[in-house]
Amino acid sequence: MVNDVRLEPNERLDDLLTHQLHIIQSREVFSFSMDAVLLARFAAVPPRGKILDLCTGNGVIPLLLTTRTKAAIDAVEIQPRLADMARRSVKVNGLEERIHIYEGDLRDFHKQVGHGMYDAVTVNPPYMPPGTGDQNENEHFAMARHERNGTLDDIVAACARLVRTGGRVAMVHRPNRLVELLETFRKWKLEPKRIRFVHPHAGAEANMVLIEAARDGKPDVKLLPPMIVYNEQRQYNEELMRIYYGDQAVNAAGKGDTVK
Repeated sequence: MVNDVRLEPNERLDDLLTHQLHIIQSREVFSFSMDAVLLARFAAVPPRGKILDLCTGNGVIPLLLTTRTKAAIDAVEIQPRLADMARRSVKVNGLEERIHIYEGDLRDFHKQVGHGMYDAVTVNPPYMPPGTGDQNENEHFAMARHERNGTLDDIVAACARLVRTGGRVAMVHRPNRLVELLETFRKWKLEPKRIRFVHPHAGAEANMVLIEAARDGKPDVKLLPPMIVYNEQRQYNEELMRIYYGDQAVNAAGKGDTVK
């Protein structure tokens, strides 16, 4: 059951389609997309302990992670409006004791909580370097898409400071920056362990890459099978159906029902 919700003008309450979770969104700011959902499923998370989500936006990844772990989850967002939306989404779902939203700069967060305090860190960062892409877009969108508040190096460095030795860092990004990603991870002693490419359909180039690294880990990386989003009928493949809708929806679709 959804708790009392306060919506600001131009906000809406969306269903996350799993575990009766809901999230506050607005067309005026950057809404979550598939990359966040895939990262929340891809990341290795401890059954208990402490998890941190950086660049949390409106808090979708922490909300989804509560379906996979009993760990305490902290999240950091630099934009005041998005941080406020994330806090209210946590309250809507009655998860105030599980998720804590911090408004601030991830580059300084270690000064607040200390080094090596988390068992796992997730991050869905801006994908584009400064000065690239549309320079006239909405300020909220620009901050979500472009590295205006920290470069890739800054973001990976923050992950390395905050995760404990042996802990995991999981990130989703664009494949065209893969070499830079791997070099930066290793620079900050985050050893890549699992890599998975996401393709919109069979035969298409990958448009996302999921990477998980271990703090101070030994070199030993696994390239996982590619994830194909759409089948020949332009519908989600079974794996994506399970991620978004769960086994029950997949079984229903297999019996002839249509899942939209």
